[in-house]
Amino acid sequence: MATDHAYSRREFLIGAAGAALTAQSAMALGASTSALRGRFLTHVSVVRVNQIEVTPNRSIGEDEAPDNSPAHIRSRREAFARGCPEGRMTWAVSWLALNDNRQEYKDARRLLASYHDQYGDEITFIPGGYFAPMYDTRAHNRETIHKALGLISTMVGGGYRPQCIVAGFLDAENQRYLATEEGIHVCQGQIWSQHGIDHGDGDGAICYPYYPSREHYLKPAQGAADFIDCVCLDGWTCDFLTARREGFEGGYNSRLGVGPIEAVGNLGTAAGRREMLATTAVHFDRGHALNGFGWVTGIWEVSVGHDEDLTYWLQAVRDRWPDTSVLTEGEFGLKWRQHTPSNASLNYQFDARGTGAPGSEKELEIEWYMNREFRLALLRNWVKNEPPMVIDFTRYDLPAQEPQTLQREWSLMNVLNQKGTRPQDKPQRLGQLTAEDQRRIFARYPELKKLK
Repeated sequence: MATDHAYSRREFLIGAAGAALTAQSAMALGASTSALRGRFLTHVSVVRVNQIEVTPNRSIGEDEAPDNSPAHIRSRREAFARGCPEGRMTWAVSWLALNDNRQEYKDARRLLASYHDQYGDEITFIPGGYFAPMYDTRAHNRETIHKALGLISTMVGGGYRPQCIVAGFLDAENQRYLATEEGIHVCQGQIWSQHGIDHGDGDGAICYPYYPSREHYLKPAQGAADFIDCVCLDGWTCDFLTARREGFEGGYNSRLGVGPIEAVGNLGTAAGRREMLATTAVHFDRGHALNGFGWVTGIWEVSVGHDEDLTYWLQAVRDRWPDTSVLTEGEFGLKWRQHTPSNASLNYQFDARGTGAPGSEKELEIEWYMNREFRLALLRNWVKNEPPMVIDFTRYDLPAQEPQTLQREWSLMNVLNQKGTRPQDKPQRLGQLTAEDQRRIFARYPELKKLK
């Protein structure tokens, strides 16, 4: 696989400053840079103590310390290297793992620091075990992030500073804080299409990079007034057919895709690996043709193992798409930022047919259209050549507000949502939408008029 040369710390600081200047200058002039091209894969491994550390002093789930030992970390890095020897990965370290005084964790932190020096890996922080805004206040999360970044810098040494935060979900105000106060312009800040599963709900965004609005982390910024200069990234690339489901609706796993728990863990090695590769192909084949670039990503906890599946996946990607760049989260986000100064040019399109895996019906085809103004999903039975039905139409021009109290529901839903959790979320023909909504859709995608 293709990768960029590893940055020295000096080169990184110069490059990051240049990227910031390019983006700010283009924003001020209303200009656009050349579009991003290529195939990109980012892999994050999480090192933690407890299963879900929702706050610095509260955890949900089991103690996983034995499964986060230096031996397990070493096994994960070796598996990654076997799959992609020249690639770089991101390590997200929890609050407890940064502060645990047991010798195993002291050794683990030294080992992770050595991976930055040896391979150019990114070492960063994961606040709240994916669910920071659901379980702690914005102010407390901000304090924790600031302290943790200091611990990361001390741990790695040499003036190191991560290029991104891996957060699962992170509210808009703290993504703005990262950019303006911490100088970090990339955040894995949303888990696309997650609803009714794990410990937080967050459906409503677009699944490729965007700049979030100050109104809501799932809403792309509409202009300079609500613009946050922090590239918001998805956490898991999922099968679009299964992802339309609510949680475990129908006995299926809505998070099925490149993640090993849902794929190999539930389907077995052969079927699970086929699903991982088929999900990747949606983005690296048809998606690449539609968008000019393709991006696949996943966060794998060290404690879950599946190291041999990581090796297989990376090797299969290298064999099938040898031009793929395997970068850290921060590198990918900054590369996208350098090419994309605002959300004005966003026009992501995806076209996927079911893989035949549970919840991904082979006779169904889903098309997604995602831009600054809205996201739209059309579902049809292509075997029967049935007309498409609108299963999601989320407008981003409408006002939005994040929760002001602690709760698990952080979704952005308005006109029609794919999960079908509200009375109005009934599939309908394009021609059944309001005249205003049809006008909005056809103004951007006139080719869809024939599908009314």
